[in-house]
Amino acid sequence: MTNLTKRAAAECIGTLFLVYFGAGAAAVTLMIANGAETPNRFNIGIGELGGLGDWLAIGLAFGFAIAAVIYSLGRISGAHINPAVTIALWATKRFPAQDTVAYIVAQLIGASLGSLFFAASAGMDAITIGGLGATAPFPGISYGQAILAEAIGTFILMIVIMGVAVDKKAPAGFAGLVIGLTVAGVIVTLGNISGSSLNPARTFGPYLGDLLLGGSNLWGYFPIYLIGPVIGAVCAAFCYDWISSGE
Repeated sequence: MTNLTKRAAAECIGTLFLVYFGAGAAAVTLMIANGAETPNRFNIGIGELGGLGDWLAIGLAFGFAIAAVIYSLGRISGAHINPAVTIALWATKRFPAQDTVAYIVAQLIGASLGSLFFAASAGMDAITIGGLGATAPFPGISYGQAILAEAIGTFILMIVIMGVAVDKKAPAGFAGLVIGLTVAGVIVTLGNISGSSLNPARTFGPYLGDLLLGGSNLWGYFPIYLIGPVIGAVCAAFCYDWISSGE
């Protein structure tokens, strides 16, 4: 097995790519839509294509980035690129505690670097208009509803990860494609509800970037994107173990 330092570096790089290209796509969409008429109340902020079209584009950016990271770095670190996934694997005794801490720290660093590099690439509009792609509940969505949406979305994601990547009986070669498309699909549905993070690091990076570079302070929402994904991922991992036991 590759040593922990190299595996943590792979997690850092993978999460950097996820945030740069995924959250970056959300920021670019907001920058493109700036000043455009919003056709309905569900189209606040995300806009030129009418809501779902924009979320599909953002979802595919995340999906392609995730697939690329899984196929390129998965053999080194497992390509968790998500603290909720790492915690779920630790909770089901598939991952040692010391590695769990190192992976989460690396993921948070990578996500932060991804946001900072995107800001350096795209300029101040990426911060003042795009918010670096930071997630927040949409108007009319309560704190509890957003947590529930994040938990359900991450539950689906983790069930897929268990079935196509963790399970030794999974068919080889499809994990990156299936996991990436799952994330893309969940984002299309949950984007206008919770922002569809599914990943504490994905939210942490843009929040820190906005804070450091003079953008919005959204840290009051961060518990949504910690509690929801972690609960969803852990419940999914245990659920998969239960329903697949005795095969």
